Amino acid sequence: MDFTYTFEQLTAELSICVTPDHKFGTDAFLLSHFAQHRRKDVACDLGTGCGIIPLLWFRCNPPQRVFAVDIQPKAIEQLKITVERNGLHDSLTPVLADLKALDGRLPKAGFDLVTCNPPYKIANTGILSELTSEQIARHEVLCNINDVCAAASKLLKFGGRLCICQRPERLLDVLEAMRKNGIEPKLVRFVQQREGLAPWLFLVQGKKGAKPYLKVEKPLIIAGGGRDGFSEELLEVYGGGKV
Repeated sequence: MDFTYTFEQLTAELSICVTPDHKFGTDAFLLSHFAQHRRKDVACDLGTGCGIIPLLWFRCNPPQRVFAVDIQPKAIEQLKITVERNGLHDSLTPVLADLKALDGRLPKAGFDLVTCNPPYKIANTGILSELTSEQIARHEVLCNINDVCAAASKLLKFGGRLCICQRPERLLDVLEAMRKNGIEPKLVRFVQQREGLAPWLFLVQGKKGAKPYLKVEKPLIIAGGGRDGFSEELLEVYGGGKV
């Protein structure tokens, strides 16, 4: 597949292939950090795009094995370039597949952690992006939140974690879809640009087969008195630290 790409450095040793169609933003850093991966984890990122969430895990104490799934061939080709450049063949596996049809492609009940930065907008709402890749990433044209949770439920071990980020107006949709698929919402954190402003994003962790009990953490604030006007916590997130 012939396309123009560049590399962005995540650390001195780690870089990621990006294109105008498949790149990343702050929400990927937030979700990657919120997932709190462990070295013993077998992890899967659904709708991985350029693979930014798995790549961020490889900055420090990466999971023992990561699978990155996307339905778009160009995204997977980009990720293969990233894997080759960073020598991650034994640790990170790109998977070209529809997340609604993973039976036989990935081990059932074989994962400790599943993440997804899903399309934020319900199908047939808002102004559709011009590029097909943007439509797929931003609108529920190929999958919806229930599809994501159903796929995660099949992949996760009992007690395994599903971590998702979404816009606040979709909160009930996400919690309902988790419960419908046997994943109990356990932790929610809202993200605000500044203190006193309404949140623009939320992060949620659910556990397969867990008992009901939902904890709401204090909001994560983006702006602050740190470098470049960011909060100290966000700088830690960008730097790969634990906060």
